[in-house]
Amino acid sequence: MIKKIELPYKLDALEPYYSKETLDIHYNTLYDGYVKNTNLTLEKLEQARTNNNFQDIKCLEKNLSFFGSGVILHELFFLNMILYVPTNPSKSLMDQIEKDFGGFINFKNQFTQSSINVEASGWNLLVWVPNFNKLEILQCEKHQNLTLWGCIPLLVLDMWEHSYFLQYKASRQDYINAFWNIVNWNEVNKRWDEICPIYKI
Repeated sequence: MIKKIELPYKLDALEPYYSKETLDIHYNTLYDGYVKNTNLTLEKLEQARTNNNFQDIKCLEKNLSFFGSGVILHELFFLNMILYVPTNPSKSLMDQIEKDFGGFINFKNQFTQSSINVEASGWNLLVWVPNFNKLEILQCEKHQNLTLWGCIPLLVLDMWEHSYFLQYKASRQDYINAFWNIVNWNEVNKRWDEICPIYKI
């Protein structure tokens, strides 16, 4: 069973940049639905294996990819936000950002523009790509689409309309600008530090 994570902050902790109402719906309704549907899918897959009946396997594996990816990305998104705790990229991560993007401002500008241009329902991510030995920014549609195999998410921004429309309406730019005020670089640094020894960065 997949367990729902607890938020490390209260529902109003990200205001004024991310409203209590939006976070409440996002966390307690939408994310909760992804967790429940992932568990339901896992149960049905277990039944299929037990009964040796794979008639619905295409649908079940598609659901696992969609709902499971939704769980993972939502958890990364919720955890990489915080407020009133000064955070910055670590020296190691900043060095890599400067190497791969030519500076933090270049990275921030690219991430912002990439987020604005995510099509329909999707995400924007800063990822480490082991095969390229570098950081990249990726748009991800419908959770499971448009990825590079093996990439490791470091910073995640949810660009589905449910993430911002109540507060920012159709202004993606305002939502993204607000997001930069609540990025929890401590969490991003933690993810970075976990992979550095593995890939000898």
